[in-house]
Amino acid sequence: MILVFGKTGQVACELARLAPDAVFLDRGQADLSDPEACAAIIHAHAPRAVINAAAYTAVDRAEEQEALAAYINGASPAAMARACAGLGSAFVHISTDYVFDGAGNTPFAPDHPPAPLNAYGRTKLIGETGVRAAGGVYAILRTSWVFSAHGSNFVRTMRRLGAQHDVLRVVADQIGGPTPARAIASACLHIAQALQDAPGKSGIYHFSGAPDTSWAEFARAIMAQAELDCRIEDIASSDYPGPAMRPLNSQLDCSALSTFGLARPDWRQGLTEVLQDLKGTS
Repeated sequence: MILVFGKTGQVACELARLAPDAVFLDRGQADLSDPEACAAIIHAHAPRAVINAAAYTAVDRAEEQEALAAYINGASPAAMARACAGLGSAFVHISTDYVFDGAGNTPFAPDHPPAPLNAYGRTKLIGETGVRAAGGVYAILRTSWVFSAHGSNFVRTMRRLGAQHDVLRVVADQIGGPTPARAIASACLHIAQALQDAPGKSGIYHFSGAPDTSWAEFARAIMAQAELDCRIEDIASSDYPGPAMRPLNSQLDCSALSTFGLARPDWRQGLTEVLQDLKGTS
């Protein structure tokens, strides 16, 4: 049995499509601000694998709620990993490109020294450190720019705003790989099985969509595929300041995915699928 922390988030929704027999835990069933409660749930279910698809993801709000985010993103994943280690269960944990500072213009390798710019990144790094220290069978999957037909994400926002405006100003100096949540879910399931067969493959991996692009170019692709007559105007990050700093370079070196026979997903195909899903619900 696979136990999934998360039920309504983007990756969790896609996991439910791909693995309907898994057990999914929502916020009412698993309080991620209570690490020991999360560990107790794992001990009670004794699953063969656990996927943590839940997190505190409000990047700007985390600047004011870093202590809470540190429990949800840091202490609880560490407690989950320790529980899994005790049971011999594989643990797959989703992390983020925000553990890096975004310096330079080359992709970050999994072993590049982390240097988060914001509270969200700091709390996710705490989680990574705790998972690694637990000593069990694990994979930390760092990803970026997640999108799907569910929840709040860039594709849904651009689709909505593009139908309301003739011009939108979008940041063009942040570069990264948009990643379909469905592809992340599929990778998590594949890796969870692979770790049971080959626990020595434990480690940190990067998984982001290809090709790397800017938010502005991503927005143009959304408008084109959604057949919306909305022009995208490039702006700099400094023109759109927020409480939390964002890395300019979110490119991830995903070459280690070959360990699991995986490759970067094409976000353009993923975008087509998401827009088709949204068209069916609107």
